[in-house]
Amino acid sequence: MIAELGLALLWIAAALACLSLVAAIVYLRSGKGELAALVRPASVAQGALTAAAFGVLIALFVRSDMSVELVARNSHSLKPMLFKVAGAWGNHEGSMLLWLTILGLSGALVALFEKRLREDTLIATLAAQAALSLGFFAFLLFSSNPFKRLPIAPPDGQGLNPLLQDPGLAFHPPTLYIGYVGLSVAFSFAVGALVTREIGPAFARAMRPWVLGSWIFLTLGITAGSYWAYYELGWGGWWFWDPVENVSLIPWLAGAALLHSVSVTATRNALRAWTVMLAVIAFSMSMVGTFIVRSGLLTSVHSFAVDPERGTFLLVLMALYIGGALTLFAFRAGAVAEGKKFALLSREGSLVINNLLLTTILALVLLGTLYPIVAEAMGEKISIGPPYYNRVAGPLALILCLVMVAGPLLNWRRDDGRKLWSRLPAAVLAGAAVLFGLVLFGGHVGVLPLLGMTVAAVVGVASLAPLWGRNLRRTPLPTWGMVIAHFGVAVALAGMAAESAFIKERLVAAAPGETVKVGDFAVKFVGVQPVAGPNYTAIEGTLVATTSSGDSFTMRPAARTFPGLMGTPPTETNEAALLTRPGGQLYAVLGQPVTDADGRADRYQLRLWWKPLVWWIWLGGGLIAVGGTLALLGRAQLLALWRARRARRKQERFA
Repeated sequence: MIAELGLALLWIAAALACLSLVAAIVYLRSGKGELAALVRPASVAQGALTAAAFGVLIALFVRSDMSVELVARNSHSLKPMLFKVAGAWGNHEGSMLLWLTILGLSGALVALFEKRLREDTLIATLAAQAALSLGFFAFLLFSSNPFKRLPIAPPDGQGLNPLLQDPGLAFHPPTLYIGYVGLSVAFSFAVGALVTREIGPAFARAMRPWVLGSWIFLTLGITAGSYWAYYELGWGGWWFWDPVENVSLIPWLAGAALLHSVSVTATRNALRAWTVMLAVIAFSMSMVGTFIVRSGLLTSVHSFAVDPERGTFLLVLMALYIGGALTLFAFRAGAVAEGKKFALLSREGSLVINNLLLTTILALVLLGTLYPIVAEAMGEKISIGPPYYNRVAGPLALILCLVMVAGPLLNWRRDDGRKLWSRLPAAVLAGAAVLFGLVLFGGHVGVLPLLGMTVAAVVGVASLAPLWGRNLRRTPLPTWGMVIAHFGVAVALAGMAAESAFIKERLVAAAPGETVKVGDFAVKFVGVQPVAGPNYTAIEGTLVATTSSGDSFTMRPAARTFPGLMGTPPTETNEAALLTRPGGQLYAVLGQPVTDADGRADRYQLRLWWKPLVWWIWLGGGLIAVGGTLALLGRAQLLALWRARRARRKQERFA
């Protein structure tokens, strides 16, 4: 009966979303206040019931209830508990229920805590959120029911894809989904403000923490996903420009542009049209990503659905939401376009250039992602890989970084540039020193990595400029957040460029006792031994890596075999071994055995990489997220101070 309970909770939550939407529409058209009173509690109850339904799904996976089709297809009674729980969203239906749960809880939080908007704008925002929820309720209930029962329960399940049996599954999808759904809240705020024509600082201040929060989670999700793919897939890379990777990057780019734009609208009442349009674009890109991953257009470890009917359903939803928002924007263009003027040489001007570059990169990545899909649908097979993205997006990203460091050094509204030039010499000198050092002593370095390391030096020093001459104890948290996030960009950029420029690779067939040189390491292949895991068997290699200074480290790469379940064939995976040092990472993968004439395995394939500063990429991503978190806490602190001041003024007025 527990599955039926979960399904019933979903139906009741869908009914509440419908009630919230209808009550909001009637209130906005007629002004009847008693109907407006229904919207907030209905939104809160909808979020709570959807979360309860998701809790039921997790309970079904924990109990290994094989009478539920989703559990039977994606779990097994012998799986470790972590993967039983994470398996609830490691599939199409469960991940969509997780999406809907976060969407419902976000609407509930807006209903409970948002106090800055006018009543009609808040009601319109909750109505937009309810409309989004209704579409996904319909998708789950009519196309992707996660609680569907099997006529006859199998003795056990088919298990989870071995590539997903990693702690990364417990962290990566939820953080990405929180980021995606946070953008849906920004979309709802934009629609609500368009409906009531309240497009100004109050609307932007209400939207800003949601944009910042979603961007933080997107940053964490993309960073974690990159590292997960790096160590789990065994191919040695940290970004493949795979379409499924791209559809997480595209909303991040849109969110970054929206974050800067909404801050200008909140503080300077400018860039109003940019803010509204970017809110629509950011959520549209998350919808496009959802469609691509779940439509069956792609075959990937990340993609779940292979049913074209589901893709059609999502395509209709995407057309309704995006088309409706753009139509509303067109009708309200006159109210949106107004805002305070500013000169091109100003902080606002630099942010406009920043947004133009971000949206251009977004468009180029989106084009590279969609064009092969469209071409294949027309009968032509085309592959677009890293060379395209590096050539078209790489130079623009470097220019973007330079514009990014200039913005905080300019004044609002208008600037003569003197403040900017007075603070740049140290950054320029740092960049010049790195450039000349690499040209003279770096050996053969490609143009793009060379420029990347040079720009990283400029950005790293210039990002600290807003702290010069300040009392650091009195520096506001949002300023610290901006500095740390921009410094994180420099760290990540330096890691990307250094890894690309100086990577060393060896592919050998080594016998036990043989030593292989790679980078600064002499790696001795000691041998292999069989290992039994909780739900797999493995051949584990033992490597001893010795540096030129004599320090030795043991590494244990493995080749795992997961047994076939319910008639499925066995699956083999490579588990890389990583040795992290201050200067980079040694990455080792154990390959297939090489047999002699008698069929005995006397050697094993070894693939070794030395990757200078590669861990800086994920350190930089973490710093960007930390910077965003400090900015978010700082905004909350400022809001609390503003409310306290307002309360004191009221007391003084009535005293």
